[in-house]
Amino acid sequence: MDNNVFEELAKRYDTEERMALAKVIVREVKTELQNSITKSLIDYGSGTGLVSLELSGLVESILLVDSSKQMLEVAEAKITARGISNAKVLYSDFTQETPELKADIVLLSLVLLHIPDTNKILQELYNILNDGGKLIIVDFDKNETIHHPTVHNGFKHEELKQKLTQVGFTFSEVHTFYRGERIFMKQDASMFRSTSIK
Repeated sequence: MDNNVFEELAKRYDTEERMALAKVIVREVKTELQNSITKSLIDYGSGTGLVSLELSGLVESILLVDSSKQMLEVAEAKITARGISNAKVLYSDFTQETPELKADIVLLSLVLLHIPDTNKILQELYNILNDGGKLIIVDFDKNETIHHPTVHNGFKHEELKQKLTQVGFTFSEVHTFYRGERIFMKQDASMFRSTSIK
């Protein structure tokens, strides 16, 4: 991932469009976090915390992990301003090196499309999860109208399920939950949620 792009973005990242999309994602992810009040959650590629900070009341702890220091500075300011006591940030890029971490739930919200080697990152996230832990991925469905040199143009459900099984997940379900206008590189697109159990 080209961090400089995200560093520059950080200052003006929380646009109305992004916040609106985050609300849709939060609504969907909340359904997966019922009865998770004793669980630890890692939001990998958290950005400014648009999604995960809205979930802080549903889990015991949240760790926002991102490879952009500026994004995390914005997230940290939000944590302080809102007095969220169970959220911390960690500057890290698991595609380079994964620190010793464990969590019950890992969330990947509109992040997988930015990671060239999807198999490697899925393996890293699998390793971080406690046994019985849950990987929640929110991303775009495959979209043939989109072409970008460094971004996947979405994912096919069956192919993603296959990758998750290869990594070692015992159960994965994927479903499309939202369609929106101009939400993926200015194109109409749909988003899916995938839930996998270690």
